[in-house]
Amino acid sequence: MNSTDIATAPSLEDLKIAVVGLGYVGLPLAVEFGRIRDVTGFDINQSRIDALRRGEDTTLETDADELAAAKQLRFTTDPTDLAQCNLYIVTVPTPIDAHRRPDLTPLIKASETVGKVLKRGDIVVYESTVYPGATEEDCVPVLERLSGLTYNHDFFCGYSPERINPGDKAHRLPTIRKVTSGSTPEIATLVDKLYASIITAGTYKAETIRVAEAAKVIENTQRDLNIALINELAIIFNRMDIDTEAVLKAAGTKWNFLPFRPGLVGGHCIGVDPYYLTHKAETLGYHPQVILAGRRINDGMGAYVVGQVVKGMLKGRIQVDGARALVLGFTFKEDCPDIRNTKVIDIVSELQDYGIVVDIHDPWANSQEAQREYGVDLIPSPTQSAYDCIILAVAHHQFMEMGGEGIRSWGTPSAMLFDIKSILPKDQSDWRL
Repeated sequence: MNSTDIATAPSLEDLKIAVVGLGYVGLPLAVEFGRIRDVTGFDINQSRIDALRRGEDTTLETDADELAAAKQLRFTTDPTDLAQCNLYIVTVPTPIDAHRRPDLTPLIKASETVGKVLKRGDIVVYESTVYPGATEEDCVPVLERLSGLTYNHDFFCGYSPERINPGDKAHRLPTIRKVTSGSTPEIATLVDKLYASIITAGTYKAETIRVAEAAKVIENTQRDLNIALINELAIIFNRMDIDTEAVLKAAGTKWNFLPFRPGLVGGHCIGVDPYYLTHKAETLGYHPQVILAGRRINDGMGAYVVGQVVKGMLKGRIQVDGARALVLGFTFKEDCPDIRNTKVIDIVSELQDYGIVVDIHDPWANSQEAQREYGVDLIPSPTQSAYDCIILAVAHHQFMEMGGEGIRSWGTPSAMLFDIKSILPKDQSDWRL
């Protein structure tokens, strides 16, 4: 075909946006764009759409005022409503399966939905975290097959990795610099200008889609490895009877010491994204060693913590089998309702394997969601003086405000308090990571 046959993309002013997937990433994006231009917010979850239409966001990433301010944003579960749009931003989850392999099912299904309404000149931008090459190798063929159109001739793509930090009210979408990219130089410029219209922190136009994909996946891989190092150091210092937090404070007096802390590594990013990169590397015949070593350490921290809990109980002459434990916190991070890939479940399961009866209390987590996703029940409030051990697993501000004495009120007189997050003064707990 002649170059004159190549479709013309819409101008910046003529873009009509669809955001496909209205979770922690998609909704803030739809809200910001909905302040200044027509946006269709699409999600397959009808209850989610109903809540958003009422001005309610269960993820707590936006509030009622922000939703109301997005006057040009409308919500739908009807895929045919997407046909009126010409730029589609896909923000669906990219989890791993039980074997820690990338599960692209949500991404492929979203691509199928978009492919059915794709028209000449349209643009599809992906934000979901993937391995380098996934957009063009896995998603584009789906778009071509469902639409009957040809990539970079009839339609175009872009990739702008999400950088949402759930629960963080200081670093929000507009204030976090955005990486952008496009499948042609012209599309890359258009995508960059589009995001620049809402990102006050500025944008960075990557050379290619693959560069943008790789940049995203190493952001969290780097953090994962740094935390793995600190977790391993915590294990070593524990054997030496040295307080890890005290060591980190001393080391932190040097200007270039990185302020990472030990702990459980869950959530949808740090505990998942490295497996996307290692999967891609292994398909190319390379077995990553450092990255997977870090993953093994971090994935094993739940079992390590419970081992220390049981050891502490035995030293305190507390009968382990049949003991009652209170786990404080179930979300993957503090002051956030997100329970995706929470590693607190590892602690709960390990405790139960020892015959310990476990109660879980979390003022932020949704009890129905916890039951649906993990098969556990959350209690609305712990019983006073009832527990043989208490595990402070998540640093919610409610727990921090109670302090060690307040938390211990839920335990028996001989109960032990284990502070995984090291948020209490050292003398207020019996062990901390």
